[in-house]
Amino acid sequence: MTVRTLDDLGELRGKRVLVRVDFNVPLSAGAVADDTRIRAALPTLRELLSRGAALILVSHLGRPKQREPELSLAPVAERLSELLGLPVQMAPAVVGEQVSKLAAALAPGELLMLENVRFEPGETRNDPQLAAALAELADIYVDDAFGAAHRAHASTEGVARLIPKRVAGLLLTREVQTLTKLMSSPARPLVAILGGAKVSDKIAVIERFLEVADTIMIGGAMAFPFLAAQGHEVGDSLCSGEDVEHARTLLEAARASRGELVLPSDLVIAEHFGADAAAEPLDGVDVPAGHMGLDIGPRTVADYSERVARAGTVFWNGPMGAFELEPFAAGTRALAQALASADAVTVVGGGDSAAAVAKFGLAERMTHVSTGGGAALELIEGKQLPGVVVLDGTAQDAGVTL
Repeated sequence: MTVRTLDDLGELRGKRVLVRVDFNVPLSAGAVADDTRIRAALPTLRELLSRGAALILVSHLGRPKQREPELSLAPVAERLSELLGLPVQMAPAVVGEQVSKLAAALAPGELLMLENVRFEPGETRNDPQLAAALAELADIYVDDAFGAAHRAHASTEGVARLIPKRVAGLLLTREVQTLTKLMSSPARPLVAILGGAKVSDKIAVIERFLEVADTIMIGGAMAFPFLAAQGHEVGDSLCSGEDVEHARTLLEAARASRGELVLPSDLVIAEHFGADAAAEPLDGVDVPAGHMGLDIGPRTVADYSERVARAGTVFWNGPMGAFELEPFAAGTRALAQALASADAVTVVGGGDSAAAVAKFGLAERMTHVSTGGGAALELIEGKQLPGVVVLDGTAQDAGVTL
């Protein structure tokens, strides 16, 4: 499959371009609290503006059940205006007569931000009428919202089918290229670091890495079902019976795979989960009753960091512990520092891992930090993303070959 890109667009002056962006950013006191995702879209927006296009931006924000004023994109439009140094007009709705008039009146180089597309109930249903109304606003469709590319929604898939000129933006193109190469032709050894809460959420990802990676290192709460499956005590650590069964199956699969599955050898534990909890080192992995594991220990940190230092490519998704609480942030911080210091290609797979490297001030030292946790994992699993598939060009088109 070949995905068409901005290079496949012809003359843009006087054209109206509907750009699907991922501006699902945190708000605080009516203002943008973290503008990382907005900044990630700037190269595409600047490229289109420099070529004389008028831009109509569409994004979701949160998961509103109906029109909720606190989830308006108005603060996002204000922050985008500051970053671009250009006015960004805020539409009163997603579609409708007034929105159509505002879009039709746009001059080259002007921007219109549509209201939160999830204010329309038809968005998540991929409603044909909503898709058609969005399509009427523009001549060209550009998808730069990798974080929403795994969803077949009206603004990510339905509208694209109705606009013949549809391409991937610079961000989406880079995400697909980076993650595809990671799985198809990585510099070796390929090391995958997987953490987070539940094994069930990442079964397919672990299975895929067992096929292609040289080493898979497990951390975070996800380690405890694996340890339990090996017969270790896990105390009050997060560990469901279902996940233990999944872990047992994966451990069996690992014995016949090319990838080595590595588990923690020591832990940091506490009597409860909280910022006031007293962190206790545990020399081993058998968690005593009345305690829970909340981070990997120093011996595991040293082992994992050494494996990262020897790697050619590293993929990381999921923290090594409860990094949001300072007593249990050491493992995740140390792994982030190991990636930052490595000579390897380092890819951080969005979500909490991206938040962690940003928190520790190390994001700029990674080769690539994905903007889409769920989309990144589905692409790695080998799934086709609806928002990418719909941008498929012909065999002659220049673009990203998957």
